[in-house]
Amino acid sequence: MSKQVISTKKAPAAIGTYSQAVKVGGTVYLSGQIPLIPETMEMVTTGFVDEAHQVFKNLSAVCEAAGGSLNDLAKVNIYLTDLANFAQVNEVMAQYFAEPYPARAAIGINQLPKGAQIEIDGILDIPGIN
Repeated sequence: MSKQVISTKKAPAAIGTYSQAVKVGGTVYLSGQIPLIPETMEMVTTGFVDEAHQVFKNLSAVCEAAGGSLNDLAKVNIYLTDLANFAQVNEVMAQYFAEPYPARAAIGINQLPKGAQIEIDGILDIPGIN
């Protein structure tokens, strides 16, 4: 199987040596998204909940560019600089996903790029593609 790079202007451009996502067969590996606004490449600075919403919007754009949706995510990893925000992540995530929810990990870490409070990556399974 060959790798196909997934890219969209509706999500922030890569700020390093990586692709927004890579598809191998029917599986898409999404790079981590932080709360960058795609049009300006500026960070959302109006609080944690707004950061979380922007991250899910960015992930959604990459999923759509790959031919899927957030509800096709099989696994997500959520990185938080403050685990006290865990309940807020659940509230925001519930606005973007329908059951059954993807498998998930929430990991507390010291720092994220550009001072973000949240980053999420994931694995997307596109139905009907092998």
